[in-house]
Amino acid sequence: MAYNILDTLKVENIVASVQLCDTIDLAAVSAKIPGADYNKRRFPGIVLRFDNPKIAALLFSSGKVVLTGAKNPDIIADGVQHLIRLMKEIGVSVSENPEYSIQNIVTSADVGKHINLNKTAMILSFDKIEYEPEQFPGLVYRIESPKAVVLMFGSGKFIVTGSRSQEDAETAVQKVYDVLSEHSLI
Repeated sequence: MAYNILDTLKVENIVASVQLCDTIDLAAVSAKIPGADYNKRRFPGIVLRFDNPKIAALLFSSGKVVLTGAKNPDIIADGVQHLIRLMKEIGVSVSENPEYSIQNIVTSADVGKHINLNKTAMILSFDKIEYEPEQFPGLVYRIESPKAVVLMFGSGKFIVTGSRSQEDAETAVQKVYDVLSEHSLI
């Protein structure tokens, strides 16, 4: 049976954003939520960490919220609903069913073999890669379609970032795997 790299693909983090309301009084909100982390000299928003769902929310005065730490889109949806309930409980008027959008999905994969990054750098288009092993131990490969960045490591591990869907991450990983296989680099 042939090796299927997609069997190793794992979602590590999903970052999404949602517009909850027009404005948020950060000082007032942080005073009402136990555990809220707000220090405007350090960061221009409130950091909230939830255990259920396991997610972090970054609230900004513009009413925009960035959610991070999820391993699947359902957790993002649960996080948005949890945040809406919490904001209503403390008297903040928020949109009833705001739509979130996924900004980035970070995934990992493993080709199951070591990769010679020096040879790989010679095969791939120079305008699509960054490889400076004395600066960073991985090769950065930018894919235009689907839009993604694949970090390749000599160990055979990949990190894919910049995808907006799991399907795009899967396509990016398969494309890179196919190129490496075609040139006998793995």
